[in-house]
Amino acid sequence: MARNARPTQAKREREKNLNVRRQDKAAKRQDVKQRKASEPPPPAGIDPDIADIIAGPQPLADWQIEDPVEEPVEDAGAGPLPSSPAPRQVAPSGSPVK
Repeated sequence: MARNARPTQAKREREKNLNVRRQDKAAKRQDVKQRKASEPPPPAGIDPDIADIIAGPQPLADWQIEDPVEEPVEDAGAGPLPSSPAPRQVAPSGSPVK
């Protein structure tokens, strides 16, 4: 079956949208160019990318700050926690010593 050779309404709509988008981009470029031209030049000897950086340790970000956790109160009669068992001794032959 042959397709319709004439451009469809959808194609016209796409082309119209492309033209509008191109015009919007051109307007944005012009605005940026005018804004850059109207800004005063940066002072000599100062790099604007690193002008606001402060040397030394930086403060923690909000997500790095931990909420203080309250320590559980220990019972007076519980005593210290048990320590880990002593390491096993191995005889020179490689078998464990009893």
